[in-house]
Amino acid sequence: MKIWFQKHTIIGRNPWLDETYPKHAKAMLEDRAEVTFVGLPDAVYDDQIPADYVRFGQIEVFFSWYFASQAVKAERAGYDAYVIGTSQDPGLAMARSLVSIPVLAYGETAFSLARTHGLRFGVVGFIPELQEALTANIRRLGLAESCAGFAYLPGGRDLVTAATRDGSTDALAEAMGEAATTLRAQGAQCIVPGEGLPNEMLWAAGIHEVGGLPVIDCDGLVMLTAETAARARRLHVWAPDDDSYDTRRAPDDVIDRMTEIFSPGGGKW
Repeated sequence: MKIWFQKHTIIGRNPWLDETYPKHAKAMLEDRAEVTFVGLPDAVYDDQIPADYVRFGQIEVFFSWYFASQAVKAERAGYDAYVIGTSQDPGLAMARSLVSIPVLAYGETAFSLARTHGLRFGVVGFIPELQEALTANIRRLGLAESCAGFAYLPGGRDLVTAATRDGSTDALAEAMGEAATTLRAQGAQCIVPGEGLPNEMLWAAGIHEVGGLPVIDCDGLVMLTAETAARARRLHVWAPDDDSYDTRRAPDDVIDRMTEIFSPGGGKW
């Protein structure tokens, strides 16, 4: 089984992080599935992390199309499932309309797990501008009552950037613990990392609890869920390509022509 995991970061900018993701996949899936981690094109930004870009909904429009179009590449390359590995789930609805393989997303999967188990979750992150997008997604999913609130780390960007260099997570974990304590007082029963980077850093450090609350390992969860969804599809437990408006399939040559005409830059799959 093959899973395509699409990230917002650029491969090669953070070597420690690039090594951590495959280790995480191996720990979750062992030899049951192969996960390919794919980042953004090198020219998208010059920084170490995309924090100055994902805070703009205007730019997220382009990311959303890119993430959706990558799902088509994944399906045509023989992948069994596609993962949108970033909290605001860019391009999720579009990707699900474009392909028949299961499409899973970091935010939706984590929030839904908490609700399934009757838990109120709090979100701890370092990019405050994402709260608006995450809140909209939570409401769309019907999970507003399950969300205890958001907490964003003072100086969080510096903490995350420093940790991506060598995996030193002590300061980040301490700050997240303080934020989690605040959310616990507001009724949170578990923590969802507000972005994929701190999630990966906590997992690599073996930290599964902050501020007395369990942390949902959103990256691990979405990989496991993708595996389950793909196996369920193989066994005809469910079919994501039923005959509905959003999933009805036009011929590939028509989709290719639409892509050339309408996609940003007139790109191809």
